[in-house]
Amino acid sequence: MTHRTYGDNVARLEVGDTAPGLTLKDEHGEKVSLKDFLGARVVLYFYPADDTPGCTKEACQFNDELSAFSALGAQVLGISPDGAAAHQAFKKKFGLNFALLSDPEKTVMAKYGAYGEKMLYGKKVNGVIRSTFVVSGQGLIEHAFYNVRADGHAAKVLATLSR
Repeated sequence: MTHRTYGDNVARLEVGDTAPGLTLKDEHGEKVSLKDFLGARVVLYFYPADDTPGCTKEACQFNDELSAFSALGAQVLGISPDGAAAHQAFKKKFGLNFALLSDPEKTVMAKYGAYGEKMLYGKKVNGVIRSTFVVSGQGLIEHAFYNVRADGHAAKVLATLSR
């Protein structure tokens, strides 16, 4: 796997890189691995926290487009540091129909370059870098989106896959 370093030593993945493996627990405490999806595209989107304004907008927009992602052979998975209870409440409150995975130690996020130093309200802080990756059925990065805006992002990912 090739990691390139940008800015403040945050490793970033590029198109063609092998997607880092992951095994995380979903909202039911069941283990979900990237290798479970070999042969199918996976959209992994990393977000800071359940039930916050931007993250809610992003999750609901991915949810609204699920059938379109599915038609393109893509499974959507959301990943945040939140635990199972928060994920369950978030899914129930907004009727989300895709798995939410927990990365409380942020180890998977770091492998994808979705955790590290970022600017927040003009200050440098360590945190989740809102990012999305499309992983091919062969386990390669097809698309990498870093520092995305929550609103409208699902549509941009979908448009990229539709080309």
